[in-house]
Amino acid sequence: MKGALDDFKAMLTRNEPFTGLAKAVAFLVIFALGAIAGLWVAAGTRQSEDGIVPDVVFQRGGGGVCCRPDPDPDFADFVAPTRLMHDMTDEELFWRATLVPASDRYPFERVPKVAFMFLAGRGVLPLAPLWERFFRGGPEDHFSIYVHAPPGVAINVSEDSPFYGRQIPSQVGSEAYVQVVSSICDHLSDAYYLALLIYNHGFLQKTSWGSVSLMDAEKRLLANALLDFSNERFVLLSESCIPVHNLSTVYDYLVGSHHSFVEAYYKDTKGCRKRYSRRMAPDITLREWRKGSQWFELSRDVATSILTDTRYYPLFRRHCRPSCYPDEHYVQTYVSLRHGARNSNRTVTHVDWSTGGAHPVAYGARDATPELIRSIRTSREPCAYNSRPTTTCYLFARKFAADALAPLLNMSSTVMHY
Repeated sequence: MKGALDDFKAMLTRNEPFTGLAKAVAFLVIFALGAIAGLWVAAGTRQSEDGIVPDVVFQRGGGGVCCRPDPDPDFADFVAPTRLMHDMTDEELFWRATLVPASDRYPFERVPKVAFMFLAGRGVLPLAPLWERFFRGGPEDHFSIYVHAPPGVAINVSEDSPFYGRQIPSQVGSEAYVQVVSSICDHLSDAYYLALLIYNHGFLQKTSWGSVSLMDAEKRLLANALLDFSNERFVLLSESCIPVHNLSTVYDYLVGSHHSFVEAYYKDTKGCRKRYSRRMAPDITLREWRKGSQWFELSRDVATSILTDTRYYPLFRRHCRPSCYPDEHYVQTYVSLRHGARNSNRTVTHVDWSTGGAHPVAYGARDATPELIRSIRTSREPCAYNSRPTTTCYLFARKFAADALAPLLNMSSTVMHY
């Protein structure tokens, strides 16, 4: 059995197809780990020599410990959670995140905040030093930070970083499963390694480009950010995004806006029309189908509305695949259908698609010049802000490579004013 297990590990590492024996081993391993984990969790509290030992607590990345939400938290932590790690399922999380007070008056001094939500697909933040300088340039009560990384990956930042402790749970089911198994198996390293290999081979869901799992991650970011009742605006960013204005400008721009910023359009092209499935009708017709930038910015009520949607999102899960890219269509179509009058129909994140192809222009060290940043900060063609023309159309920009960090830091104070 040990030899078969070693062969199975090697096969997964090389990403080879499953053999009959490997399938059998995989089934037995998953069944055994699942049974052990189930018995462990079902056991609840247990006795020890020192008294009662609480239910299992999962150690997560991001500088925090994960557990069920405190059943009796103090009020301050209820309205603005300080520990982001938890073991709520997505269903539980979305339900809690969409609780809306009946009164429009708050029993605390509420300062509207902007939630900066980072989708770190590779589990790293190469431009973190630039963002840290940006965040330190404004009041701490004007913003909050949330980072979504792949399951099992902890964002590595120093304890004095604004990103420290701001990583949210990713795929709760898979991550908690691995942690439980690792804490109770006799051979911890083998169990953890094998569980991660199984996960990476596709047994457990992971976030991937173009997959509906990417949209799930975006919704998870929204939900965790909505737990803070002071978060009023929600902006989605990637690890390759940079702020092209200082925090004060970004804050005033977003909090003062009457609209959300979701680019949504229809074109009779392969990249738009051809992705539509007739199976979505009659709920979503071809005339209602929209495409746009993944990088959105939403008001609180629109963000809440997206999480409560049970009509349109299931259609995307079933029919927007393969090569449909839900992250470019779901929010865009939904906002156009339900909140079109309150949408600016543009994005505040600049992306250069002028070269065509599946990916935008990537800016390296040589490309990150003051001239480039100034051209993004002040647009040649005006856009509408609160129904008035302005040349400040973009607050952020991507796609910047890690080697662009040094020149960006050198110009941040003189060009971007932070």
